[in-house]
Amino acid sequence: MAGRAGKTGEPKPASARVEDGELFPFTADGMAPATTQRPIPPLKIKAPAKTAKPHYHDHRARLRERFDTAGPAALADYELLELFLFRTIPRQDTKPLAKALLTRFGSLDAVFAAPAQRIAEVKGAGPAVAQDLKAAQALFERASKAEFKQRTVISSWSQLVNYCRLTMAHEPREQFRVLFLDVKNQLIADEVMNHGTVDHAPVYPREIARRALELSAAAVILVHNHPSGDPKPSAADIAITREIVDAAEAISVKVHDHLVVGRERVESFKSLGLL
Repeated sequence: MAGRAGKTGEPKPASARVEDGELFPFTADGMAPATTQRPIPPLKIKAPAKTAKPHYHDHRARLRERFDTAGPAALADYELLELFLFRTIPRQDTKPLAKALLTRFGSLDAVFAAPAQRIAEVKGAGPAVAQDLKAAQALFERASKAEFKQRTVISSWSQLVNYCRLTMAHEPREQFRVLFLDVKNQLIADEVMNHGTVDHAPVYPREIARRALELSAAAVILVHNHPSGDPKPSAADIAITREIVDAAEAISVKVHDHLVVGRERVESFKSLGLL
């Protein structure tokens, strides 16, 4: 058709061409053109932080090593007690508790001899620590008593005194016990004849004589404690000892001695000239 700018089928001039990007100014799936995409940074995974060792961990290792290499004599009382408490309290610093127990009761033997209820009252102790300490005390006493039974009592005076102190020095109530001996002065029986109050334990001479006959004992050693801590014999102690000596002599049983156990020392009637 004459007069039109062009004919159908003829190519358009370059200036008149329309590119696809002009008709569709977006990319598939709404994504930005590849030239404008930012690289995705790699995912960083943080390694778990290392848990620091408790401050007492190395201390326990050093204390064990000292005990193994230098022996128990190289450790102070609180350190030995601390070492013992490692087993009862595996995940805690036991030094403060060891020192608190020694402060409360005054000495290492007093800690083990203290009543379980009083031990449990110390901050950081509780029933478990109390039970373990009392079990240890029972072991000490039984081992000491077993060795004591195998030796002649009179020739082992220091051992006898140590045994009496271990079993009675820190008893909160007065206790009267009798060691029954055979003709070789070997221990037949160690029996508590009576418990009393903080300053008196009633004892009956005829009961001691009767028990000596039952056990076929040849001699006895009398032992009682003074919870006050002072082992000096009282007038009542002297009087009851004379009565027991008289009752024992009537059945041909000898009273070797009467020991009074205090906190720090033991007094002997024989050494004091009272027997």
